[in-house]
Amino acid sequence: MAIDIGATSIKFAMVDSSGHLGEPVRSVATPYPCLPGRLIEVVAKEIALSGCSRVGIGFPGDLDDGVVVEPGNLSRPGGITTEIDPTIHEAWQDFDLQRALRDACPQEVRVVNDATLAALGYSNGTGRELVFTLGTGFGIALVVEGSIEKIRDVGAEIFFEGQTYDQLLGEMSRSRDQVRWGELLHLAVENFAEEFHADTVHLGAGNARHVDLALFDDASYRVEVNDNDGTLRGAAKLFEQLESGH
Repeated sequence: MAIDIGATSIKFAMVDSSGHLGEPVRSVATPYPCLPGRLIEVVAKEIALSGCSRVGIGFPGDLDDGVVVEPGNLSRPGGITTEIDPTIHEAWQDFDLQRALRDACPQEVRVVNDATLAALGYSNGTGRELVFTLGTGFGIALVVEGSIEKIRDVGAEIFFEGQTYDQLLGEMSRSRDQVRWGELLHLAVENFAEEFHADTVHLGAGNARHVDLALFDDASYRVEVNDNDGTLRGAAKLFEQLESGH
């Protein structure tokens, strides 16, 4: 089972060992306030009903071996339009989400950053591929010759004029001014592509379809636009990578 936890909704789908979706994607609204126990309750219920043997999960924040380092937008009590709640934020920090879900479910569960899971779904397996997830927030991941390389989660970093990447490149910003959003996205992609020496840039998640590709006509890297199911397809590769030691 593949699960994509987002700041707006949680998506579920069954995938085979090749990453092909075996059913239509289902989704439920992300519950708010989204404390760890509440999220586990929602996710574990879906896992129990699935009858699957393995579960690959993408989480919208920074993780270290399944332990939450930063929860991203989930620490906002009413979703993306509300301010971060320090109590919720603290409840998530250092929370072993992978262990808690394994304790709640008999299945084998793996939890990684959502951009990492998307990178596995979108990657071609050659060169240096930089994956950008464009949804409620903004995420990046790096794949080198088919293997994930650990890089920082940038969503909460200051990007421009005192605002973060999530604030300027997430859905709220795009819905207010799509042209400015596109220009700032182009700037961010250019900067990160240079920093990580990318050969290929993948644009994915729900807002990839809104990108003006003409902005990248002179790019030194190849740009690929992906559909919204790449994160879910990455669940199969997640287990493949872990088993091969990558």
